[in-house]
Amino acid sequence: MRREYTCIICPIGCDMTAEIEDNEMVSLVGNNCAKGRVYVQQELTNPIRTIATSVLVKGGELPLASVRLNKPVPKASLFKVMAEAKKVILLAPVRIGQVALQNVAGTGADLVVTKHVDAIH
Repeated sequence: MRREYTCIICPIGCDMTAEIEDNEMVSLVGNNCAKGRVYVQQELTNPIRTIATSVLVKGGELPLASVRLNKPVPKASLFKVMAEAKKVILLAPVRIGQVALQNVAGTGADLVVTKHVDAIH
């Protein structure tokens, strides 16, 4: 079976075509570097993703703080991760690097703040 992929490892975004047999990659064309091959293999065996979103901040100069996962999680858990992230409400002040939620959806990844939000004075 032939499958099309667009690599997300670097900004080039190579369009690749992989020949797959028994869930194994037999051949790959279109990748400009070795990272493309690694990406397709990962997609076949255990696709993972990172998430960047925002969470509510109470008493802050801004109503939201940006957050991201500190490591990739299985693609199949993205909806569970986002559902838990939507429930997070932080109290200002909020600082970069602060953990907003540990072990999100049992993935072992933490949701980490990426923008300072000071308290309203």
